[in-house]
Amino acid sequence: MIRDQAKKPAKAPANEAPAKAGKGGAEKPAAAKGVAKLGKGVIAVAPPSFRRERALLKQGVWPVAGCDEAGRGPLAGPVVAAAVVLDPKRIPKGLDDSKRLTAEEREELFEKICRTSAFAVAFAPPARIDRDNILRASLWALARAVHALPELPKRVFVDGRDRIDVSCDCEAVIGGDGLVMSIAAASIVAKVTRDRLMCALAQDCPGYGFEQHKGYAVPEHLAALNRLGPSVHHRSLFAPVVAARAKHQPGIITPEPDLFAETTVITSTEITVGL
Repeated sequence: MIRDQAKKPAKAPANEAPAKAGKGGAEKPAAAKGVAKLGKGVIAVAPPSFRRERALLKQGVWPVAGCDEAGRGPLAGPVVAAAVVLDPKRIPKGLDDSKRLTAEEREELFEKICRTSAFAVAFAPPARIDRDNILRASLWALARAVHALPELPKRVFVDGRDRIDVSCDCEAVIGGDGLVMSIAAASIVAKVTRDRLMCALAQDCPGYGFEQHKGYAVPEHLAALNRLGPSVHHRSLFAPVVAARAKHQPGIITPEPDLFAETTVITSTEITVGL
């Protein structure tokens, strides 16, 4: 049998500071000069930039909008799409992908975006999702949001790999909510709007916990769906909803009318109180 020999510690380069002894005599490696020390397992992620928008602005291409959606994955509620044109002179500090922000940070930035930017929000209701499928319904809502802006942009950046059907230049940016500042702003507007809407739906349909999980398929939601059956706000063709309907409404094929069956669009000039 060959035994592994104990490895001898490598000698530090001549220009490297000697390691300092920590508690118990253990040696701690010297930190590189001028480099911030990150916690174990922490990956530094750069915030989105305004580089793409600024380059177009210098070319005379303006307005430039970013658009994103929230709510593709849930079992209930609409997909909410937002389009935002930032004011280059009044960009709120701290803009980032909505998923990297806390709820409190999103709420604060939402208010700042609404005060300083042109924006529009459109909804694809569950009925539309059931009819077209979730991807097509999302792209449809994104296009509706762009066309609802106070001024049609000359260029649109959309998060994801799919371009949308708009009457201007459109560029799809994979991971755009973490790269393009306008898309990050749109992700915040879409997320906050949808979260507020789901809290309102929780009052209309108590017992499902929409105010907590926002319609996503968490265990609490699945348990409520199994216990209560689908509500008018559930997406009828999603598998857990189909199973719940089969249990509570055997023989029922046609979904009930949806509260948000009509298209809804909100622009920066008509903000609904409470959303």
